Amino acid sequence: MQSGLFMMPNHPPHRDYAEGHAHNLDILAFADRAGFDEAWVGEHFTCKREPLPAPDLLIAQALLKTEKIRLGAGAFLLPYHVPAELAHRIAWLDQISGGRFMVGIGAGGLPTDHTMFAVDAAAGENRDMMVEAFDLMVKFWTIDGPFQHEGRYYKGGRPEPVGQDLAFHLTPRTKPYPRVAIAGLSGSSPTLRFAGERGLMPMSLCWSPDHLLSHWRVYCEGADSTGLTPNRADWRIGCEIYIAETDAEARRLAVNGLMGECWHNYMLPLMRQNNFISGCKHDQSVADSDVTVDYLADKVWIVGSPKTAAEKLAKLRDTVGDFGCMLQVVYDHLDDMGAYRASMTALQEEVLPQFQ
Repeated sequence: MQSGLFMMPNHPPHRDYAEGHAHNLDILAFADRAGFDEAWVGEHFTCKREPLPAPDLLIAQALLKTEKIRLGAGAFLLPYHVPAELAHRIAWLDQISGGRFMVGIGAGGLPTDHTMFAVDAAAGENRDMMVEAFDLMVKFWTIDGPFQHEGRYYKGGRPEPVGQDLAFHLTPRTKPYPRVAIAGLSGSSPTLRFAGERGLMPMSLCWSPDHLLSHWRVYCEGADSTGLTPNRADWRIGCEIYIAETDAEARRLAVNGLMGECWHNYMLPLMRQNNFISGCKHDQSVADSDVTVDYLADKVWIVGSPKTAAEKLAKLRDTVGDFGCMLQVVYDHLDDMGAYRASMTALQEEVLPQFQ
């Protein structure tokens, strides 16, 4: 089991943008020194708590401050990009990273983003746009010679060369292109079925074992439909983690710190508003009203001493089966740097080695 981070990135609403950006950069540098294998950086446009609209800007800076850790955009929300332009940016990052860059794609889930970009998510337009955009980017990366694309949402293609100097030239260093991941949240996630169909890496960002089991099932169904063989080593699972010397101390830090504040004031209300509270339950018989930050810390998150954290992680693995990478969902910790970094270190040095 490898180790990684998933950064939304999350910040309290009062955090200055530049201060938050510097903090994000410092987290990635720390993760590299601590031995984490990979880190994914999210993209959002209309969320003050997840304020980064361009993860590749952070990643480009982090490449200069890290040596080994793989860095990925998790995810580029394809309906909000021009495929030709994004295909070039991804190829460029793959080139300058020496192959350390990873690609995450998504359809976008925030209703305010849908409105701003005039995407009809209720009709599934965001998912249709994601598929067409991804296929067009793959064409840019893999087809030799000029082509033209005339699709439902996008037009364009690889131009004919003009003279000796003007021609399409930028392709990825990693052949045929960098590994691509896609995240799923809902039960029986259609995006993870798509991941299986295309051989992409599945990334589960939810907390219910029932939903996680459904994620692997639909991923396998998608792979079977196209003759591919699913590999559990590709599966990434994200979870909130806080480790301290004692269970009581870890629980206090998780519930009363910025992780708990974020869930109390932002994540849980968002989950309820979007009818996704079932994805936060360790058992579906739990009443929706009982899903609180305290409940999550006790029953769902990996919170506790190193011994307790290892037991919770083992229980998760035994329930859903083997998976390739445990992604710690990272929270702003400028107000409690020491305890949070000690938790990350404990995960890396005391807990995860038991699962190698």
